[in-house]
Formats: sequence, structure tokens, C-alpha cells
Amino acid sequence: MIIQKLDDGLPDPKRAHPTDAGLDLYSAEGPIAFLPGARNLISTGIRVRLPKGTVGLVCPRSGLAHANGLTVLNAPGIVDQGYTGEIFVNLVNLSQHYQTIEYGERIAQLLVVPILLPSLQIFPSSSDVDHFFETDRGAKGHGSTGR
Repeated sequence: MIIQKLDDGLPDPKRAHPTDAGLDLYSAEGPIAFLPGARNLISTGIRVRLPKGTVGLVCPRSGLAHANGLTVLNAPGIVDQGYTGEIFVNLVNLSQHYQTIEYGERIAQLLVVPILLPSLQIFPSSSDVDHFFETDRGAKGHGSTGR
């Protein structure tokens, strides 16, 4: 994976521990005010070139969410392999308190995971394709496996 820093004042994206899945993303802006319920699209100061067959998932930081009520609104945010622009994080304040994000603060984490890109077979609604959908569970949905 290739990472280009657009702001050399920020720390390099890195894993807090060698076996951590996520790379820390930092705010390239600040201070940013968050009233309760407010959301902001925050620059991270990086862009990436993801390996073929992968997707980047912009996920919340558990500590920021737990301690401050700040989380990624569209979690996980999707960074497609073909997108090479700057990564932004859509943060929302779910707490009842005023919050701020400072420049250089860790705001999210980026997970890079493999994906499948299956070919699609689409049939019109009048098609007799019920045999493709036959399973033991069938259409039994919410609560069908018990509590």
C-alpha cells in the first residue's frame, strides 16, 4: 500500500501495536467544535493507493467513542481501491456535551481488508429462479434462530 502525506506536520499513519489491524488516522484540522449531535467532515492529510482486491474501512476509535461520544457517522466509511483522493472522516458527536478535536489528534482508524468482486447474475422479477434461493433457513429473518 502506498501512502502520501499531504500534511508533513502530522504523524505517519501507523498501528499502535505491531499486531493491530487498524492504522491510526489523524486530524489535519483543528480545533474543530462539535456541539451535541453535530457532525463534521475532517481532513486526514493523507491519500492512499490500496492494493488490488482490497478496500479501506474507516472505522471509529473505541477510546474516542467511549470517552467522548465521537464516532464515525457512516461507519465504516468505504475507501474503494480506485479512489486516490484525500481521506476524510465523517465524525459525529453522539454525547450530550460540547467536544473538540485538535490538529494532530487521532480520530479514526483505517483497516485494509480483502474483498470479493463476484460477477452478478440479475434476473427480471418474472423469472422462475426460486431454486437459487432454497436453503434450510429460507426467508426466515429477524428472530428466526431464537433468542
